[in-house]
Amino acid sequence: MYHRGYGRLSAIESRPIEIKPLYHYWPGSTALTYSNYGCNFYCPWCQNDHLSFVKPSGSEEYIPPEKLVELAVLKGDEGLSASFNEPLTNLDYVVDATEIAVKHGLYSMMVTNMYFTVKSLKTVLDAGVDGFSADIKGCPQMKRALVGVDHEVVFRNARIALDHGAHVEIVYLVVTNTNDFKECYEWIISKHLDYLGLEVPLHVNRYHPAHRWREPPTPISKLLEIREYALQQGLKYVYVGNTWNPDYESTKCPRCGKTLIYRSGYRVLDFKLDSSSGRYKCPRCGEVIPIKGRYVEKHFY
Repeated sequence: MYHRGYGRLSAIESRPIEIKPLYHYWPGSTALTYSNYGCNFYCPWCQNDHLSFVKPSGSEEYIPPEKLVELAVLKGDEGLSASFNEPLTNLDYVVDATEIAVKHGLYSMMVTNMYFTVKSLKTVLDAGVDGFSADIKGCPQMKRALVGVDHEVVFRNARIALDHGAHVEIVYLVVTNTNDFKECYEWIISKHLDYLGLEVPLHVNRYHPAHRWREPPTPISKLLEIREYALQQGLKYVYVGNTWNPDYESTKCPRCGKTLIYRSGYRVLDFKLDSSSGRYKCPRCGEVIPIKGRYVEKHFY
């Protein structure tokens, strides 16, 4: 068998880890972000449809995984990120790039719909992928899109990743008149609690019209309604994304309320966690804040 798309990348770009979004994984770092083509889902609001719903032409430059890692090192990135389209349409390349990256002291993470077999998941975990920005697309009650998808698979796989020592954050893009109704967000948050617990971050993100979906952007009031419900259920870290409001992007201590990581525009502008004990803690009350990796202070101009 021959993998036609191996090494035929559709994008390569250094990006802040916060834009994935990952807020509790290597904060402040940048990842060399790469993608190929295709997806195992069809989301009619996809913002990357020019990559997800096409095939490689064959004329693309071949980028071996060794060259990708070399480029990350040259650019001063702390890791690799497979993103833009579904990474596991390119599973063998992700595995090869990850194994080389780990040998060079880099991390490897994925922005993914987390909808694949356990065998595939364990393959990338064994290779060294240890960060997942996992999209939950909706719930069983959805009727307009992604009907028939077993959304619980996302939480099952996220739990397996956590049990293998990886870091997971869940991203819920709230699509107007599609997956934004009460029964849907209650189901999502219930499964989040059942499978993942209180400390796994949840990102409640604003939708904007894209591809074939022309519903209006998610009202801010709807996002805040979902955020408030999640907090009432006990989730400790609930962020509201795509609103450009630092108050919704920043990390606050769940015990005393102190702002610990101040973010704006997907950049860490202030980092106040105490790491003197080897764990990241609130300097005011001592609450342990789950962070994987280390804080990387970078200056952007």
